[in-house]
Amino acid sequence: MRLHHYDNLGTARFVTFSCYHRRPLLTDVNRCHIFLEEVEHSRRKYGFALLGYVVMPNHVHLVIRPEEETKVGQIVGEIKSNSARRIGVLLHRTGWHNHVLTPKMRDGENRFVFWQRRCYDHNCRTTETAKEKINYCHMNPVRAGLVDDPAKWEWSSYRWYAGCVDCVIKIDSVDL
Repeated sequence: MRLHHYDNLGTARFVTFSCYHRRPLLTDVNRCHIFLEEVEHSRRKYGFALLGYVVMPNHVHLVIRPEEETKVGQIVGEIKSNSARRIGVLLHRTGWHNHVLTPKMRDGENRFVFWQRRCYDHNCRTTETAKEKINYCHMNPVRAGLVDDPAKWEWSSYRWYAGCVDCVIKIDSVDL
């Protein structure tokens, strides 16, 4: 089935994508940092606003507001590609790639796969909807039983919204 993405709406977008076979590949501090560095790199390149996020052990949620002419798939594709490449290099250097990544035949050669191929996105047509999705991101680690308080999960935008200065990545204004 082909998922359709409706771009150029001028709205915030709630985007979800998963690690290959929903494996817990984002449990390492270095891998999470690499992922967020690639989000920041893509934000500077494409000019999208980052309104909220959470990095879970086996998937990621982002709330972004892309520029009018930028396709969400292009942004997500670049984040996934660059982060997978850098994480793969890290894993190869430490000898962990065989233990962590799944080999799969792609484009005629055996490659280690980090991300599922597709992503899910939802248009947030109102500021209230965008805020609901940001709150969903923040509460995800609590619902998953990883922490009892969203402030304890380092890999989300919750701490930025709570006024912490030691946040991993800066968040933009949610006002649409």
